[in-house]
Amino acid sequence: MIYIGVTGWGDHDTLYQPPISPREKLSVYASHFPIVEVDAAFYAIQPKSNVEKWVKDTPESFKFIVKAYQGMTKHMRADIPFETTDEMFEAFLDSTTTYEKYGKLGMVLFQFPPWFDCTKENVQYLRYCKQQMGNMPCALEFRNSSWFSDVYRNKTIQYMKDEGWIHSICDEPQVGTGSIPTVLEVTSNQTLVRFHGRNVHGWTKPKEGNWREVRYLYRYNKQELEEWVSRLKKLERKNDNLFVLFNNNSGGDAADNAKELIDMLELEYKGLAPRQLDLF
Repeated sequence: MIYIGVTGWGDHDTLYQPPISPREKLSVYASHFPIVEVDAAFYAIQPKSNVEKWVKDTPESFKFIVKAYQGMTKHMRADIPFETTDEMFEAFLDSTTTYEKYGKLGMVLFQFPPWFDCTKENVQYLRYCKQQMGNMPCALEFRNSSWFSDVYRNKTIQYMKDEGWIHSICDEPQVGTGSIPTVLEVTSNQTLVRFHGRNVHGWTKPKEGNWREVRYLYRYNKQELEEWVSRLKKLERKNDNLFVLFNNNSGGDAADNAKELIDMLELEYKGLAPRQLDLF
């Protein structure tokens, strides 16, 4: 089955008309899509009280793709706010128990930064991450092209298969070492596909000022989405579950593109949250 959603649920204004309070947004979001990425978990390990609310605001079949905390993925240049790395992983794992309790954990996404290249040291760290996460389903997404160079591509895919990593396939600008190609390989019984847009200028903009406002400023056109229809159908045949997330929301385009792709694939999701009806 192909499940389509977007990253986060707070900024997709086209879903919330007329405007509603932030506390209501997830329940309304869940009337449109069956999955969501919890990007807030990247910035801070979330308290269980937050997770309790989120799982209760969503239907029984709803799934969360939880982004790994930035300290776990080497994004933090300074020291991590924990005594040890083991303690950091323990805190993150503890925060995910509620998703598991309700059967709503789709996977944890480890997205590594552009400076995390293919080296022996980094391969060892990936192995450490997987050991810390135990049997929890974990997706792996790179941002450095060295992992898929001619020399390492096949070895990278085989490593993910051997270690049980879910492959996070990306559609993103191709701008050198700071991005990865679209590699349509399956490494487990689940696969994640993430659409970051194709805004080359935004992707290469220095990370200062309003860089987040333009990095994912892109709207996929019909032809670009049609390219993915056949790709997704082929991937679906190799997976129990195929999760697809749109992250191109600097201009508010992610939700609209996600709905377009759902229509193109003629998908109908059962068990969504009931949608409120307009009076007129």
